[in-house]
Amino acid sequence: MARRLLLVLVAMATVATACGDSTGDEVTTVAATEPPPTTAAPTTTVATTTTTTTTTTIVPPEPLPIEPPEGFELVWNDEFDGDSINRDNWTYDIGGWGWGNGEGQYYTDRPENARVENGLLVIESRFERFENSYYTSARLLTQGLQAFQYGRIEARIKVPAGKGTWPAFWMLGDNFGRDTEDPNASNWPDVGEIDIMEYVGREPDLVVGTVHGPGYAGAGGLTRWNRQDFPIADDFHVFAIEWDEEGIRWFFDDQMYYELTPSGVGNREWVFDQPFFIILNLAIGGTLGGTIGFDLEFPLYMYVDHVRVYQRVEDGG
Repeated sequence: MARRLLLVLVAMATVATACGDSTGDEVTTVAATEPPPTTAAPTTTVATTTTTTTTTTIVPPEPLPIEPPEGFELVWNDEFDGDSINRDNWTYDIGGWGWGNGEGQYYTDRPENARVENGLLVIESRFERFENSYYTSARLLTQGLQAFQYGRIEARIKVPAGKGTWPAFWMLGDNFGRDTEDPNASNWPDVGEIDIMEYVGREPDLVVGTVHGPGYAGAGGLTRWNRQDFPIADDFHVFAIEWDEEGIRWFFDDQMYYELTPSGVGNREWVFDQPFFIILNLAIGGTLGGTIGFDLEFPLYMYVDHVRVYQRVEDGG
């Protein structure tokens, strides 16, 4: 009963503090008279060593063979077959300031929140007091390590279920930068954003593909909903885009459901003609994730079986 009451209070606080710009082993509570903690700017760092992690027991799916589409070749991939996250591929965003969307989690670089197990990348969200947040999770990105212009970018993912979950597989322009003194200040959306997959747990049969750019960002992003006749979180699925000079096409398990061409942004600037880096994250709450369900059971897991990038073979290459 006490845990349910705390979830109610936390959910109310998360919604109340949303800013809207574009189970752990222990839970620490604080008195209502405690002053709000200071907001920390995000940083990028490498993982640190901690002592307690959750061992997950999910059975990994049968691997999908690497089969480039006709005329393409594999240029980069991570199959998560090792015993740790490959630091040549991934770094971390760190912080709990809401990430421009009023999100409730604090992103860490701890193995409690991101690790490799049984051939899967595991992103774990915990219900625990950490710094100025009541939830922890992880956000991995290839910025400064791997960036790509055009090709087929895909990931095989099992998303977590439950109201308030907001896992995503997406990309930002490689020249993205954030003000370290004011994390809300950045060159987004001018650099462009491609949301290959966003899932919100309150809509269990829905995945969303979107782009954001100058003049079409936030609630004005160009988006397409893709509903299924089953809960998305029940199994692994392949989420992908195929992207070239002519536009971007979104796929769910190899079925195209959205196509956007440069003419589709009208007289606004098409910024998807430059390198982008890849992001994987699991957010809790926020402007899209919505109200956190009182019955949401932690820990929550986002499992990634692989991330692959195929690009067209150049003539004579």
